Amino acid sequence: MQHIAIALDGRTVTLEYELIGGQRDNAPLIVFLHEGLGSAATWGQWPRALCAATGCRGLVFSRVGYGHSTARPASGQGWPVDYMEREAREHLPALFVALGIDAAREPPIILGHSDGATIALLYAAAFPGHAGAVVVLAPHVFVEQVARERIARLQASWPDGRLAAHLASLHDDPAGVFQGWSGCWLSAAFSRWSIAEIIQRIASPLLAIQGKQDQFGTLEQLYEIQRRVPHAELLVLDDCRHVPHEEHPHTALSAVTVFLTKCRAQGH
Repeated sequence: MQHIAIALDGRTVTLEYELIGGQRDNAPLIVFLHEGLGSAATWGQWPRALCAATGCRGLVFSRVGYGHSTARPASGQGWPVDYMEREAREHLPALFVALGIDAAREPPIILGHSDGATIALLYAAAFPGHAGAVVVLAPHVFVEQVARERIARLQASWPDGRLAAHLASLHDDPAGVFQGWSGCWLSAAFSRWSIAEIIQRIASPLLAIQGKQDQFGTLEQLYEIQRRVPHAELLVLDDCRHVPHEEHPHTALSAVTVFLTKCRAQGH
C-alpha cells in the first residue's frame, strides 16, 4: 500500500491506497469503495480479478478513519448523520485531485459495497458526467429496522472482544471505527436518513446487486433504486447475505464484467 496526503475539513489527512494494473495505459479506472467496517484490505483479491477480467485499472483505498489512513477525531456521539454524503461530495473528489484523476475528462467506474455503495450512488448523483458507470453491492438507500437491529446486536456484543479483535487486524483505530459507525446508525437522527430523492439525478449506467438473505437490508433497497433510477439494472442473488462479492465471487465478477462490457460497447 502507498499513502497520499489530501486536504480535508481544514486539515491534512493521509489515505492508504493501491493502484491495480497501472501499466494498462488509457484503460478505464474502477474505484472500489469499501463497507462501513471495512478497509482496502477487506476487498481481498476480488478487485484484481475484476480488473483482469475487464482489462481495467483499479483504485483501492481506505477512507478517513479506516485501515491505516488517518484516524477521525474522537467523538462520543457517533459520526455525523451526513458522513456518507461528505465522503461522496468532498473526500472522493479530493482524492481524485491528489492522484491526478480528471473525472470530468475520463469518468471512472465507481464500485462500492454497503456504505461504499451508498457513497457511489451519492457521488454519481452529485457529479453528473463524472462517473462512467456505477456498480453497487448491498447498497443502503434508506434506513430499515432490520439494519438497526443487526447493528444493535453487534454493539451489545462489542465487550466480548471478538469483533474488536477482528477489526484490529484491519484498522489502526478499531474502536473508533466501530463506535463512530454504529453510533451514527443507531442515533435517533439517522433513523430518518434517506437518499431516495437524491439518487434520481443519476444518469450513469447503474448495476445494483444484493443478496436475498442480506441481514442489513431487504430487497426494498434495490426496488427503491429502480423506482428512482428506472434505467438501473438489478441482480438478486439467492443463498447470499451482505457480501455478494465474497459469498458468490464468480457470479458477481461475471455479472459486473458483462455489465461493464455492455457499457463500453454503448460508449459509456
